[in-house]
Amino acid sequence: MINGNPIGKAACCALVLGTFAMPTTAFAEPATFEVDSDHFSMSFEIMHIGFAPVIGMFRDVEGQFVYDDATGELESGTLVFESRSVFTNHKKRDEHLRGSDFLHSSKYPEITFNLTGFEATGEKTGKVTGDLTMLGQSNPVILDVTLNKSADYPIGHEDFTLGISAETTLRRSDWGMTYG
Repeated sequence: MINGNPIGKAACCALVLGTFAMPTTAFAEPATFEVDSDHFSMSFEIMHIGFAPVIGMFRDVEGQFVYDDATGELESGTLVFESRSVFTNHKKRDEHLRGSDFLHSSKYPEITFNLTGFEATGEKTGKVTGDLTMLGQSNPVILDVTLNKSADYPIGHEDFTLGISAETTLRRSDWGMTYG
């Protein structure tokens, strides 16, 4: 539903990613990081009939990626969002978003992002390219990415953790969402 407006035309989407933790390999080389669901969020903003922006999120996401801390390179990655987990704090609107006008969650329960490339644009910034699949259609997208912090998490699990933010703008009609 990224950038899906339930009533009017959608203008933009912000994708905000949270924390990835716990590399599953030794960190002297590229390591696989898993989504830390306690600290991860994917939020979006859409214009609601031109009156006001609406903020929403997907509550359920899984994923992993391979990152090389020595070079700052993202090598691969996949995120899977449960389309039924869309939440805008308005029950009727959320049900409409899950329906056939937008996410058609009963037919397409997952929204996936598969990383296809990475280009560094600064010491802690870059452009991530990937394929975003919604409603059975895949389209390339480019995300502006910032590495907020990479360090051992100071509380709880205390594993090496990455905090990442990413943002992009999408047109929902590119995935066939033309309602409104």
